[in-house]
Amino acid sequence: MSRRQTQPFSARPQELPVKADLARLRVEYGKSDRLAYLGHLDLIATIERCVRRAGLPFSIGNGFARRMRIQFSGALPTGTSSSCEYFDLRLTERIDPDEAIGLLRAATPSALEPTRAAYVAGRLPALEAWLNHASWEIVCPGASFSAGELLEGVSAVRERGTITYLRGEKEKRVDVGSSLVCVSADDVEDGVALRLETRSSGVGALRPQVLLDAALGEAGLERPRSVSARRLAQWHEENGRLVEPFGPFVTLGDTPLS
Repeated sequence: MSRRQTQPFSARPQELPVKADLARLRVEYGKSDRLAYLGHLDLIATIERCVRRAGLPFSIGNGFARRMRIQFSGALPTGTSSSCEYFDLRLTERIDPDEAIGLLRAATPSALEPTRAAYVAGRLPALEAWLNHASWEIVCPGASFSAGELLEGVSAVRERGTITYLRGEKEKRVDVGSSLVCVSADDVEDGVALRLETRSSGVGALRPQVLLDAALGEAGLERPRSVSARRLAQWHEENGRLVEPFGPFVTLGDTPLS
């Protein structure tokens, strides 16, 4: 059953609810098929339309534009699929998570289908900064090289320490030592599969395709005609341990962090 959305648009900003005190619904969803090529800004606009279509009682921010109070996990590289994307939606009314998932599924394309939802603490940090550890898989169909040769290239990149590359017209640099946690590769039936875990920080993150290109260059290997990349999992890394997106969480203080 859809819920009619009501917002206090006539209220003054100081009279609207404090964001940290609102119900914070965390939703996990996938990104696959042709929608893997959807850019991050287009993804945000699509999800917001799905939330509106689902009739969820979302909250509106206090700013001039009065935007939906929604936060997303870090942007995927264009063309990368995932089974573990997240958004946090602030609600004016707490509804059952199973009901919310049912409404969202009915209003969302199958390639962005939500898989689960739960309420999390309202004062947790923003998702994009908080989820700082990820697992990836890159498959190179018909690769002309072996898994061992690719790992030799990765080792050479690690020894060099940094990767410098162009993103658009802007030069980027990433510290491999701090951002690459672990890596493995296997010869599979249709080519080579590279699996890695990365750690992001305020200065940037290591994109799996960037590591692949750097490793192929170091080893003098030919890039495959096609490469498929997928994000497999995301966590929060803190004091040497990994925290799942749905918890359990540490005890938080009284200061709103997001």
